[in-house]
Amino acid sequence: MKIKIIFNLRKHHYVARVSIFLVAVALIGGTVSCAQNTPSSYTLTIASTAGGSVTNPGEGSFNYAVGRVVDLVAAPDNGYLFACWTGDVGKVGNVNAATTNITMNGTYSIRANFVKRYNLAAGVYHTVGLKTDGTVVAVGANAYGQCNVNNWTDIVQIAAGRYHTVGLKSDGTVVAVGMNWSGQCNVGNWTDIIQVAAGEEYTVGLKADGTVVAVGDNTSGQCDVGNWTGIIQVAAGRYHTLGLKLNDTVVAVGDNTSGQCDVGNWTDIVQIAAGYGHTVGLKHNGILVAMGANDDGQCDFGNWTNIMQVTAGSFHTVGLKPNGTVVAVGASASGQCDVVNWTGIIQVAAGGFHTVGLKPDGTVVAVGDNLYGQCNVVGWDLA
Repeated sequence: MKIKIIFNLRKHHYVARVSIFLVAVALIGGTVSCAQNTPSSYTLTIASTAGGSVTNPGEGSFNYAVGRVVDLVAAPDNGYLFACWTGDVGKVGNVNAATTNITMNGTYSIRANFVKRYNLAAGVYHTVGLKTDGTVVAVGANAYGQCNVNNWTDIVQIAAGRYHTVGLKSDGTVVAVGMNWSGQCNVGNWTDIIQVAAGEEYTVGLKADGTVVAVGDNTSGQCDVGNWTGIIQVAAGRYHTLGLKLNDTVVAVGDNTSGQCDVGNWTDIVQIAAGYGHTVGLKHNGILVAMGANDDGQCDFGNWTNIMQVTAGSFHTVGLKPNGTVVAVGASASGQCDVVNWTGIIQVAAGGFHTVGLKPDGTVVAVGDNLYGQCNVVGWDLA
């Protein structure tokens, strides 16, 4: 009996030691497994839209240690402005700043977005030009002072409505001259604006945070943009307003009599334009889509390809090709579509019944209605 008891005690002692050993192995194995599952670095993928590039750290995929703060620098090309960072931006210091940083606490993919800096703007009866030194010139109808822009300085973008002109300054504030019957020039308190657009008797401003503001005539609800977010470009027609979103879709408010606001199913859009009663969108692949009035054939561009910029007049549409040639459809009673012989053009703008084009040397050409001298751009040097 005594021997049996001793045997059992030894047996239990052995079992206990084995159990403790197995538990220890399991714990160590678990610790090693957890350590192996904790990454020492994360991947940052960077891309950009047309109009600029990310110069630091560059574009592509990069690996960084966990917690590393990576400096970001986005540089716009000539003729473009930086808009914002999009994608996995939760750890980006300032999504609206071209120079900022991102903290690497995960695998992220971000994109730098740029918007076109337009040096030409055409109203219904006047034409406006932005010079590289930030000053502005204008010709055409001036009954309401819409061409009184000679004292403007530090301007980075311009827009022209029916009887008013709007200028965006480099500090994000806005100036305006011309008819103000509907309050379309009441932009003195606007700040943090990165793009402006001018409609018939109203003005739209895109803010750096992707929201939109508007003042002026709102008879058709064209200024009801207060709930818009994630916008990277705006356009204003006669009584309707368009917004291009970060995901390349489009939103619209205002007059929809001709279906010009029926853009809810548009995708893959890179630029928008608004005419009197029609809406045009430029897709990534260089073709156009349109909604709205087509009484004058302003939407008959189904055979156009390889377009790099589009602009809409009252009843005509103009497209710029990468080779510097220009195409146009729609009403042309005043010759506003007579652009077939244009070459070497880098930017176009369509007014009420006229069309203007900018050349690389800063000179400007124009065709169409010239009743008020809106085509008298010979001698302009915007360079």
